Amino acid sequence: MSTPTKIAFFGLGTMGGGMAQRLLGAGFTLAVYNRNPERAAPLAALGARRAQTPADAAQGAGVLIAMLSDDVASREVWLGHHGALTAAAPGSICIECSTLTVPWVRELAADCAARQLAFLDAPVAGTKPHAANGELTFFVGGPAHTLDAVRPVLTATSKEILHLGPVGAGAAYKLINNFIAGVQAAALAEGVALLERSGLDPQKVLPILASGPVGSPLVKMLCTRHGNKDYTPNFQLHLMAKDIAYALAEGKHHGLTLQTATAALYRFTQAAKAGLGNEDIAALLKFMQQGGIA
Repeated sequence: MSTPTKIAFFGLGTMGGGMAQRLLGAGFTLAVYNRNPERAAPLAALGARRAQTPADAAQGAGVLIAMLSDDVASREVWLGHHGALTAAAPGSICIECSTLTVPWVRELAADCAARQLAFLDAPVAGTKPHAANGELTFFVGGPAHTLDAVRPVLTATSKEILHLGPVGAGAAYKLINNFIAGVQAAALAEGVALLERSGLDPQKVLPILASGPVGSPLVKMLCTRHGNKDYTPNFQLHLMAKDIAYALAEGKHHGLTLQTATAALYRFTQAAKAGLGNEDIAALLKFMQQGGIA
């Protein structure tokens, strides 16, 4: 790039804060917006412009990126009062990195097209440390030429960029990825509860489980975090429940009943109701070990 691209970034939570900091470190000019303005203070100290509204952040930006919690938050930032699309200049590129429903992503893409804005859905694989270290994987849906235009921007926060197809492809894949992860986590949590009630010592057995045939990277991570009683959020439990619910809706749209996802959602929903929603998904193991729901 001959000159740094001006970027508007919306959402500075667990993932967005690290992504925005990586973009600043790569030399991009950044305007940031977060519903809770206090989260923008560390980035402002590093040189980002703290915007008062999404429209304010969008002023003069060539690339607009969102990393938000759900469809409701995404709709508000892009299309709400003082939403980003009210101020985005024609020809700008909008990138939605949040984990969202496919219908909403396609609706947003159509709104962008009507305003002569390019659009990509580009959700990510990774957690808080991956975002902070630039080790995310992007799952991208949208035109290849649009992706090529923003590849330097995405590269600043990632280790891999995968183009999966047209608009909606990234969103669909991310929901499938996350519901499978949620099923693994729920099965592990039930297994931990069963092994303890069977008289086995979790401290001895969990390392064996993690190193065995079922020891996926996710299982290894959850076993380690549970063994260390570390439930600080890298991926909040209530967001996993949301993602599984979105995957179930996508399955229903295609005539599929995702039975394992239904069971996993039950476990995550009960743990969230028990007050663990803002803890890491590893807290599901704690919830089940401590009694959970029969």
